[in-house]
Amino acid sequence: MNRSEFIIATAAVLFVAFLLGWFASWIIHRVTRVTQSEMGELDKMAQSLHEAEETRDQAITYLQQREAELTNQLTQTEAELQAAMDGLRDAREEAEELRNYIESVQADS
Repeated sequence: MNRSEFIIATAAVLFVAFLLGWFASWIIHRVTRVTQSEMGELDKMAQSLHEAEETRDQAITYLQQREAELTNQLTQTEAELQAAMDGLRDAREEAEELRNYIESVQADS
């Protein structure tokens, strides 16, 4: 193979490589191309997702506030129940003491 044949063969190989690269680039561009309508749809989806995230955050905040309110109310109710139970126990003890006193006074008479 002389010098001119080698140059022509190398040029042909490089040209074929260029054509293959260009064809692969064209195929990738056609497959991954996003049209203007698809961009509009993607924008709408992104906006909807953003609104959904905001709604979720608001719901979480509301639930946390509601949980704090209910926990506070439960604590108050438990304290009131304990106070009522203590008062009832004291009243029962006092009633028992009065019964015993009345029985002892009647027994002495």
